[in-house]
Amino acid sequence: MRRALVLIPLLVATALPAQQRPLDVLLLNGHVLDGAGNPWVRQDVGIVGDRIQFVGNARDARVTARDAIDATGLLVTPGFVDMHSHAELETPHGKAALSFLYQGITTVVIGVDGGGAANVRERFDGYLRTGMGVNALTYVGQGAARGAAMGAADRPPTQQEMAAMKAFIRRGMEEGAVGMSTGLFYVPGYYATTDEVVELNRVAAEYGGIYDTHDRDLGAAYRSIGFPASMREAIEIGERAGTSVIFSHLNPQGRHNYGKAAQAARIINEARARGVNVMAAQHPYTATQSSLSAYTIPRWASVGGQAAMRRRFEHPDTARMLDVQTLEMLDIRGGAEKILFVDRRPELNGKTLAQVAQGLGLPVPAAVRRVLAGGNASVMNLDLYDLENAKYLAQQDWMMTCTDGRTPPPGAEIVHPRPYGAFTRKLRLFALEDPVITLPFAVRGMTSLAWTFLGVPDRGLIKPGFYADIAVFDVARIRDRATYEEPHQYSEGTVHVLVNGRFAFRDGKPTAVLAGRPILRGGKMLPQP
Repeated sequence: MRRALVLIPLLVATALPAQQRPLDVLLLNGHVLDGAGNPWVRQDVGIVGDRIQFVGNARDARVTARDAIDATGLLVTPGFVDMHSHAELETPHGKAALSFLYQGITTVVIGVDGGGAANVRERFDGYLRTGMGVNALTYVGQGAARGAAMGAADRPPTQQEMAAMKAFIRRGMEEGAVGMSTGLFYVPGYYATTDEVVELNRVAAEYGGIYDTHDRDLGAAYRSIGFPASMREAIEIGERAGTSVIFSHLNPQGRHNYGKAAQAARIINEARARGVNVMAAQHPYTATQSSLSAYTIPRWASVGGQAAMRRRFEHPDTARMLDVQTLEMLDIRGGAEKILFVDRRPELNGKTLAQVAQGLGLPVPAAVRRVLAGGNASVMNLDLYDLENAKYLAQQDWMMTCTDGRTPPPGAEIVHPRPYGAFTRKLRLFALEDPVITLPFAVRGMTSLAWTFLGVPDRGLIKPGFYADIAVFDVARIRDRATYEEPHQYSEGTVHVLVNGRFAFRDGKPTAVLAGRPILRGGKMLPQP
């Protein structure tokens, strides 16, 4: 089993003077995993306001609290960080963040895949006004910048357009974005050259920003460069611009890349050896989720946007070309039987593309165009990832964790199970049932490693002075319950979750307390309105 290479010395008990006022919350007799990779230690953890103030033996230190919680036999960890999230914090169900809290997630990183908006403060102020169940950091997006300046044009930018894109990135960074994200697999980010992205990333570098990438080809992109070249391009973008790099959700795609995790790890390790701060995140599922057009329509057909694409569908010669290329794209992904609709349209939801085509009485490519004529659709690609690849990558010292999931709305809509179970599933499959990593190593990647990479100095450890984002688990009960067939099932084993010192989850149930806060680059929190 892989262990963290560098262990921070065990925390020294911090005693409070006997006359000092009682703590607000005291977690007693828990098995404390400090988040640094150390083995657990039986300790008490005391909180005042939104900070940890005491770690040690409360009885010996004569420490009392207004609210004492018996955590005997329970695992106490820092709250988890979702490093690549589509959390919809602006929606009623999104702000509650229940699927995340049930896993012990206290912070999400949004604005990913190149979609992060530039008006960071306006969006964050909106979250604060309505309340948010978890903390959030955001990227500003290269795709959003290109779309605002150029639409879905497939050409180099003019000087004026490049200046507009730089201004977009600069505004996001000035307002607190943690870095710049790209979705080079998606339109319009796909149309940008490496040099163009480097130029924009240099703006993020001026502020000490991070480069977050859904890179150009994870292994199943049509007529693209392959995942090794795509990974090297992403590292080049960070290295030339002078930023750190994170691969959003690292796992080579497609059956032809099963067993090739070592090649991906070697590319990152070689870059780290020459001084590039490259890391990655992962989720432990074999299916991905994206859009029907991204998986079935070549990028040349998307130039100009959705309306232009639909006009091309009506041209007989173009349709005949798409008949061939759509099938070629699907072949890379395992065929139409592996594309499962997870869409809000009931006539599509829960059916495979093959089933939809059969129901329409159309060949698969024609069925794709018929569906897209009514708007893009959300789909999963089943069996695209190799679980053994994910297990290998989980053992790397630079690996973090993500859900890559949007906040699931209530109802019968089929969704990917990952927003409900990515973290608990990883703990169960990789650290508990048939371990390839230790529990301290897994928690380190979900906590202190993430915050260190994000450049925030006072989160991610159970340590006096750090923010009190804390999760408490019954290890024997940790498990994910969400499946592809029944995704709307919360994880089990989480007993308490504190966000900024307040119980968002207590005794196995959500409290409806919205204690999350927006966090700006460097760790500053926006004040409550």
